[in-house]
Amino acid sequence: MLTGQRLQGRVAIITGAGKGLGRAWALQLAAQGARLVVNNRGSSDQSETRSADTVVEQIRAAGGEAVANYDSVEAEGAGARLVDQALRHFGRLDIVVANAGIDRAASFHKLAMSEFEQIMEVNFHSVARLLHAAWPLLRQQAYGRVLVSGSTAGLYGNHGQAAYASAKAALLGLVKTLATEGLSRGVLVNLLAPYAITQLTRDAFPAALAARFSGAAVAPLVAWLVSEQCELSGQTIICGAGHARLAQTLESETIDLGEDIQGAMARLVTMPCEQSQATAIAEFQAFSRSLGEPDSA
Repeated sequence: MLTGQRLQGRVAIITGAGKGLGRAWALQLAAQGARLVVNNRGSSDQSETRSADTVVEQIRAAGGEAVANYDSVEAEGAGARLVDQALRHFGRLDIVVANAGIDRAASFHKLAMSEFEQIMEVNFHSVARLLHAAWPLLRQQAYGRVLVSGSTAGLYGNHGQAAYASAKAALLGLVKTLATEGLSRGVLVNLLAPYAITQLTRDAFPAALAARFSGAAVAPLVAWLVSEQCELSGQTIICGAGHARLAQTLESETIDLGEDIQGAMARLVTMPCEQSQATAIAEFQAFSRSLGEPDSA
């Protein structure tokens, strides 16, 4: 298969694909042969051109195949409708790219809980529901590629982003678990934390970097991660400006707390973190072995 058509015959759902990152990714996947369900919530003003339609028109004008979906991803049944639409129009589903997200930057004490919950709903629960709808199909056909749009805010936290960071951190746990559960069925799941200038992130980037940090600069990696060539799963990749790095959860060696807990913790926080575990069970077994005791779950 030619590199330029590595996704020929595959069908993908991409949420939040009407603008910004999602649009760049949709165009890239279509250029490599994928048929797409392009999701972006529709405007309440019916006189406006819907962004999902604009992307679909671009794909079709270039000779590709795509259909638009106007669901708000947090709407009841939206995930199931997206999966059903892929099956009705294209007869299959191979790829899910969960990209839709929102943020309302505010210090935690200034953020209403209703706003916190809405951000969690869009950024985490809607992703879980979409993947839950697609998961049985991907497992049954013993093939699937899932890519979740995360954020370094979910890895490290960020001032004014308590809700957004919480949702993105929750996605990391979901990705790790689904990667473990899907591996034996040929379903690979990864998380991408992109650096790119979008409506959501524009104010965070110096103007001089705009040309380098485009959504298009991340798109080739996205297309590779959802292709047959990709054999990675459960990975967290940070990418921007055509460059990438891997993020991992690392641990130090185990120390005996003893009676001087303050002294023990002072030593612990200066120790290098080098160990990475595959699952929570593997971590517990490693911890148990460090005590010199038999493994138990």
